[in-house]
Amino acid sequence: MSGIAPSTSRAEEVQNLLKAVEDLLIPFIRSADENPSGSSKKNGANGHTGLAGTSLVDYKKPEELRDILQLDIPEKGTGQEGLIETLQKVLQYSVNTWHQGFLDKLYASTNAPGVAAELILATLNTNVHVYQVSPALTVIEKFTGQRLANLFGLNGPRAGGISVQGGSASNTTSVVIARNNLYPSTKTDGNGDYKFVLFTSAHGHYSVEKAAQMLGFGSSAVWPVPIDSEGRMIPAELEKLAQKAQSEGRTPFYVNATAGTTVLGSFDPFNEIAAICQKYNMWFHIDGSWGGSFVFSERQKYKLAGAEKANSIAINPHKMLGVPVTCSFLLASDMRQFHKANTLPAGYLFHNEDTANCDGESELEIESPEVWDLADLTLQCGRRADSLKLFMGWTYYGSKGYEQQIDTACDVAVHLANTIDQHPDFTLISENPPPCLQVCFYYTPGKEFVYPRGIVSNEAQRAKNNSKVTEQVTHAIVPKGFMVDFAPPSGDEDAVGNGKFFRCVVNVQTTTETVNSLVHAIVEVGPGIVGELKASNSAVPRKRPGEHGHGPVVHR
Repeated sequence: MSGIAPSTSRAEEVQNLLKAVEDLLIPFIRSADENPSGSSKKNGANGHTGLAGTSLVDYKKPEELRDILQLDIPEKGTGQEGLIETLQKVLQYSVNTWHQGFLDKLYASTNAPGVAAELILATLNTNVHVYQVSPALTVIEKFTGQRLANLFGLNGPRAGGISVQGGSASNTTSVVIARNNLYPSTKTDGNGDYKFVLFTSAHGHYSVEKAAQMLGFGSSAVWPVPIDSEGRMIPAELEKLAQKAQSEGRTPFYVNATAGTTVLGSFDPFNEIAAICQKYNMWFHIDGSWGGSFVFSERQKYKLAGAEKANSIAINPHKMLGVPVTCSFLLASDMRQFHKANTLPAGYLFHNEDTANCDGESELEIESPEVWDLADLTLQCGRRADSLKLFMGWTYYGSKGYEQQIDTACDVAVHLANTIDQHPDFTLISENPPPCLQVCFYYTPGKEFVYPRGIVSNEAQRAKNNSKVTEQVTHAIVPKGFMVDFAPPSGDEDAVGNGKFFRCVVNVQTTTETVNSLVHAIVEVGPGIVGELKASNSAVPRKRPGEHGHGPVVHR
């Protein structure tokens, strides 16, 4: 087949192409089901590539993969045949996030309703910027946002939310809404003479600093707040910093607290932070992109106590709930604040005069009209109806279904933490039970780091050696069907001396058998890596007389 064959029926053309695509996608997913533990298939063949090894990923280095793919844009279309040929290559060299061994990031595969929702959105191919072109999807987004807000205790008549492009975009949008509401003149005049300060946990997401750069505050306007031994923001330190900012003639106006930090999964003390924000007239935002989904669980939502006092909350259902990427919401108790901060007159787009003209300086009207043109609430104009993906999944599983998935995942995370803690060759860093779904640990054969303190005089070199073990182990277990990430320690001087550690992220489909197999895989590859590293560092000086070694530092 060359070129694109004429079609008298677009529906038939779609049907034929979808059938061909389905014939590749279903085996791709099935390969993850048939080889769940990370071990190679008995026949030695990969479930979706036909190659020996795991069905998780056929990994190639970037330059090598570029040469293999030989990408090209033809002058004449290749039709279905060319598309399917490309898809075969994409599947062969992509990470199969449906695989049980994918424990690498704060997300995993989607699910059946997720795939269906993506197909529906692709078919509708509409834009939720104005109600006129997306009536049903607009109503669904407003309803879904309101129900999400209600889960967090945001129950006012104007409570709700909007879908945003991701957690970083949600955080950025919240900063704009905070500034434009607290200091209305900035909407038209910019920051002017204000020297704004934003506060975020030392373990908060980097998107807050990036937002400060984009919005003209600059990185120096973001002040990290010290954390405690469990990775939580210390309220007393936040208040000290707010006072310091004021004493320097600065304006503290925004606090980003975190529900489920990226590395340790910690939850900041929201009640205490809310009180400080109220005292100093600061906007209280919660980045719940990761841990916010705990709101679905009766067992876990106590960690979100005080969230109902937040001015805005970000949550990413695409992380913990298996909703397709991307699906993120920004929630609030009063959506009129979103409108006040973001509305601009655009007669070619917004045709409702009652909601299109807001100078950003008047007080919020109690009886202000409902906003149905959703772009008038956001920083973005054109938007995909990502809210449908959560609505479809929520309908499919129900609140109880999501609750059960989260509780089961938490049980698996606790099982992994217990296994690591009790194993002679590992050192647990995470709290036990872990605050969220990631478990952080070191590989320490015999409960000792590769070089215990005192064996190496240079702490930096010691940390570097331990980091090498962690990094090399993560690479070595990929052919065994496991992907986990590693992270550098921060905020703790003792941890700095220990180097990088493993961060294994359990998801709602992870089984206890999977994490047991992961531990076994690390124990299999670890001794060889440690042995090679010790041999390459055989000239490392031993303890000098009078030096005292210390055992591994375990952070709780």
